[in-house]
Amino acid sequence: MDYEIKTLMNLCYLVNNDQVLLIMKKRGFGQGKWNGPGGKVKKGESPLDSVIREVKEEIGVEVVNPTELGFIEFIWPYKPENNNRCYIYLTKEFNGQPTESEECRPQWFKIKDIPYNDMWDDDKYWYPDALAGKVVKKRFFFDKNNKILKHEDI
Repeated sequence: MDYEIKTLMNLCYLVNNDQVLLIMKKRGFGQGKWNGPGGKVKKGESPLDSVIREVKEEIGVEVVNPTELGFIEFIWPYKPENNNRCYIYLTKEFNGQPTESEECRPQWFKIKDIPYNDMWDDDKYWYPDALAGKVVKKRFFFDKNNKILKHEDI
């Protein structure tokens, strides 16, 4: 299958003991789904600088020493403008209290109670590994309804 990555993205998972911080997207791509805070990498910006900026903008928290866990490529054969590579970060160090913004509403979840049914269809395949600090390098292909057609390790 031929595809082109159109956008670089990032996600950062903040972990505090047995809890992980997720955000409910209130608008834009992923609206109505729980996810980690993050966003687009701007031109000339590294994925690391971008994830630090995005988390601060979205929830008002300064991440410290985020660990890059790899990346995931998301491919939409029927909507190739959505194709992106998303760099995954995890941190247990951060400053500030997560605060709701126009973009999203943050909420802490016990890791055992992650709401997979209200997240992207792919999350259940890689999220447990990422939360365990394992490197993630995967590619997911989606259909017109944002359901997984197939997935593969990279």
